[in-house]
Amino acid sequence: MRVGLVGYGGAGRGIHARLVRSAGQQVTHVVTSRRGEQVEQDWPTAVVVPDVDALLQHVDDLDLVVVASPSGDHAEHAIAALAAGAHVLVDKPLATTTADAQRLVDAADGRLTVFQNRRWDPEQLALAGLLAGGALGDVHRFERRWERFRPQPMDRWKENDVEAGGLLLDLGAHLVDSAVQLFGPARTVYAELRSLTTPAPDDVFLALTHEGGVVSHLQAGAVVGAPGPRTRVLGRTAAYLVTSYEGEPTPFAALDDAYEESRRPGEPEHEGWLVTGAERVPVPRPRGGHQDIYPALARWALEGGAVPVDPADAVATAHVLDAARRSAEEGVVVTL
Repeated sequence: MRVGLVGYGGAGRGIHARLVRSAGQQVTHVVTSRRGEQVEQDWPTAVVVPDVDALLQHVDDLDLVVVASPSGDHAEHAIAALAAGAHVLVDKPLATTTADAQRLVDAADGRLTVFQNRRWDPEQLALAGLLAGGALGDVHRFERRWERFRPQPMDRWKENDVEAGGLLLDLGAHLVDSAVQLFGPARTVYAELRSLTTPAPDDVFLALTHEGGVVSHLQAGAVVGAPGPRTRVLGRTAAYLVTSYEGEPTPFAALDDAYEESRRPGEPEHEGWLVTGAERVPVPRPRGGHQDIYPALARWALEGGAVPVDPADAVATAHVLDAARRSAEEGVVVTL
């Protein structure tokens, strides 16, 4: 699969280019004004172009256009790529508002998908398996945290752009998508949003009530001295607990460290714990992960396979995030 990347920063180079390479595919064109040397180092045969219009002059040589530009540019760049006839993958969030997200879906004609890569996280796969098998019983609460301790903030658009940056649109898009995929559409939204160290929100709390009755508490924070636990799901039979996440420092990681240090040959790596009071049993890590995303994109773009992520799901997420902003501004619970 021949991939054109719009942007070669943290998302374009750090995530998408890495996954393209791991899938044995090729980045052939890159839009960047400042990182041409990095592109040449990573992909010596790739063509570097200054803007999206120049990229789309090569649309017949591309199988997939990946929009990994700043979030505020997603709608403009995706609309241009769709108008040129490309299959398009947009990094999350699809757009910064529900209206723009819906505009993209309306223009897509089946050629649009969204990089909700956290659907392929081992913890998400493990939890989906537990729910399908009934191991937790009837679930009544889902908690997920994406927290870190960064008292000195980074100086980037994500921290400084109050319209398109901040943790609500960045990590919140993942958190909401994960909750809705597991427990169904949200019926009500309550939110608390604060900017503690950056112009854009860096302290986020969302409470969703799903149509099936589950309540989700979702948190993202940049100034959290004791992050975690990452995930806690409460059911009538048992709970699912994930204590640590992707190497982020947390005091709760001691539980995982103790298990891994004592794990005997042949015992599986674990992905969290099935917990009943003081009893806990390791949950085997499921097969699969982010390495499966770009092969799925190739089946979609080249072979007419299933779309990896229905972009209508991203519109639903944008609707929740818009409601969260209204809830925080007005101090109300918003009914969707």
